[in-house]
Amino acid sequence: MQKSLQESFAPTSICFGCGPANQKGLRIRTLPVSGVADSTNGKSYLTEAEWVPEKHHEAFPGMLNGGIIGSLLDCHSNWTAAWALMQKQSLTQPPCTVTADYAIVLKRPTPTSGPVRLRAWVKTLGEDRATIEAELEAGGKICATCTGTFVAVKPGHPAYHRW
Repeated sequence: MQKSLQESFAPTSICFGCGPANQKGLRIRTLPVSGVADSTNGKSYLTEAEWVPEKHHEAFPGMLNGGIIGSLLDCHSNWTAAWALMQKQSLTQPPCTVTADYAIVLKRPTPTSGPVRLRAWVKTLGEDRATIEAELEAGGKICATCTGTFVAVKPGHPAYHRW
């Protein structure tokens, strides 16, 4: 099994959404899509993740909680930004990025009867920040979308290399 970005670069992270070391967290696994570094169909630095919901993630029977959807899209998008900045700057490790803003659009109820698929890509890429677009699919339909800005932080910031 391919190691995720989180497992490769932040194995001790306790983040609720993406921390491999948080046994009670969502533990999403963001994977870069091979061969998509510059642009394919306008989606540069494409990443994917698959996550399986459990009953305690539901808002009501059979449907995923909106807060969980937000966490999934936030963390997956943040790692997409970090990976893109790492690639752009030819770094050996991703910079520590934090969420500056993000907006979720819940398009339809998200069923919990099977896996949830996440996809994210770069909309704009600067020196220290990226705007990311993402989508969450379940049951073969796009259930939610996200647009967010993620910024690389420097020493002195409370989140600097807390991964």
